[in-house]
Amino acid sequence: MIETRLLRYFLAIAREQSITRAAESLYVSQPTLSRQMKELEDALGVQLFVRGKRQTLLTEEGVYLRARAQEMMQIMEKTEATLKNSGSVIAGDIYVGYGETPAVAMLMDVYGEIQREHPDIHLRIYSGNAESILERMDKGIIDVGLLLGAPRMEKYDYIDLPYADQFGVLMPEDHPLAQKKAVTFDDLKNVPIAIPQQAFDGQHETLPAVWEKDDLKSVLCTYNLLYNATFLAEQGTCLVFCLDRLVDLNGSRHLAFRPMDPPVHVPAVLVTKKYQTFSPAVRLFLERIRRRVGKDVQAS
Repeated sequence: MIETRLLRYFLAIAREQSITRAAESLYVSQPTLSRQMKELEDALGVQLFVRGKRQTLLTEEGVYLRARAQEMMQIMEKTEATLKNSGSVIAGDIYVGYGETPAVAMLMDVYGEIQREHPDIHLRIYSGNAESILERMDKGIIDVGLLLGAPRMEKYDYIDLPYADQFGVLMPEDHPLAQKKAVTFDDLKNVPIAIPQQAFDGQHETLPAVWEKDDLKSVLCTYNLLYNATFLAEQGTCLVFCLDRLVDLNGSRHLAFRPMDPPVHVPAVLVTKKYQTFSPAVRLFLERIRRRVGKDVQAS
């Protein structure tokens, strides 16, 4: 088993790209650090570094270990913080993952309420798509995930939130489709468009099958987070299929959003891993959300 100390040493070298600078940051001698890393490589049976005159770079195996080491260190730090704050005073970190959705506002409101009562509770936010959030949850890195239209899987528990986001199309305000009150899927079939990666992969079960393989000719690109994709609409490169209320249309970007007809809604769901042991801070967070929602956890 790899010692925590060695992982910390390894990550320092990966970060500094120099054994000398890593040794200085760790307050150990360079020969000691070099020897420890050589012993780590021998124990694992792989080469972790390419040692050059000016830089020490990671091999492919080193890149893999860096990702795993970062996850392990996060879990250990999270565990240590939870145990240290397991007394009568509720404190500690809540690790939440979510994508782009206005439903986040409710979570932030609940956290604000808790933080005023328990100032030693801190929120750690990870933004990403559903796949990356569930992967981090499975590894124990995050506690709670806010997803849209989450597929019901046996290993998770769910809190159905009283929110449903609406899909539509973001476009320049002078685009011909902007003259309509709503846009149909037939309107989009021959128009260059950017769509969420999850829709492209068929992960949004509530979406019509407009993005079948034969209909993908008009899909110019896919995206995971909306912000960068908005520049495609602003420049007139393509339209952007996205959720409502995520882009400020009152500024100077000259963009318009039109909902779909018929309407396409995706429900917001809070996801936790089944049989997970939560810290007091996370338990309080989930309890307040259930109280706000007015429902018990919905099992799959």
